[in-house]
Amino acid sequence: MTVKMLFTRRGITVRHLEVGPDGARMRWVELAGAQPPTVYLHGLGSSSPAYFGQVAAATGRRSLLVDLLGFGLSDRPAGFGYTMEDHADTVATLLRAVDLDGVRVVAHSMGGAVAIVLAERHPGLVGELVLAEPNLRPAEPRALSARIARYREEEYVQTMHGRILSVIGTEWAATARQADAAAMHRSAVSLAGERDRWFLHSLCALTIPRTFLLGKHSDPLPDHRALVEAGVTVTVIPDGGHNMMLDNPKAFVEALNR
Repeated sequence: MTVKMLFTRRGITVRHLEVGPDGARMRWVELAGAQPPTVYLHGLGSSSPAYFGQVAAATGRRSLLVDLLGFGLSDRPAGFGYTMEDHADTVATLLRAVDLDGVRVVAHSMGGAVAIVLAERHPGLVGELVLAEPNLRPAEPRALSARIARYREEEYVQTMHGRILSVIGTEWAATARQADAAAMHRSAVSLAGERDRWFLHSLCALTIPRTFLLGKHSDPLPDHRALVEAGVTVTVIPDGGHNMMLDNPKAFVEALNR
């Protein structure tokens, strides 16, 4: 598999790689900067350049802002499963193609679950995890992923996707409109459904450096004690909620640079 460049100017490069069925391409924005590089993974219905672009540039490090299949700049293959494992495996394919291992992965929400699975399934590729409120347990009924997962895929794609876009916040809707409806549904089902091993247990079992970022305005972290006992650093981002990298980018960058 060959990485191809689509665009480059002033230290910003857009690349793509065939990673999925029928030649589906994953795309990412790469920012030039100091080594070692950082890989960014977005949440459900989001896009890494949109959510992480400002903070990635502020770190001064080489950054790969990856859009998962079905979201953002990447292709939307109909035959892809869109499970957390599927997403993790395509990211692993990308990392191997660009000859990166032991990288720092910064991930948000669903992207955090993908990052945990990536580190568990492909341990040599990930050297550190920085997770901004990742999904660790089954989603609460009020969570968007749980609400999406309640519907049959056909019903969600044909009817509910448009309704969901009309009730979520404007920032989220801006990127969720780019997402494939089936990708949203299948990802949500994988994220919110029953699992043999929860992301919390996988995260606690990892031996690499791990940081959990919690927005000051977010709900209390029920697994705080379990995370700390497992060696996970918990850092609170002041004046931030779930989208802390947008709410307080300065504090988010400071947390990344520690």
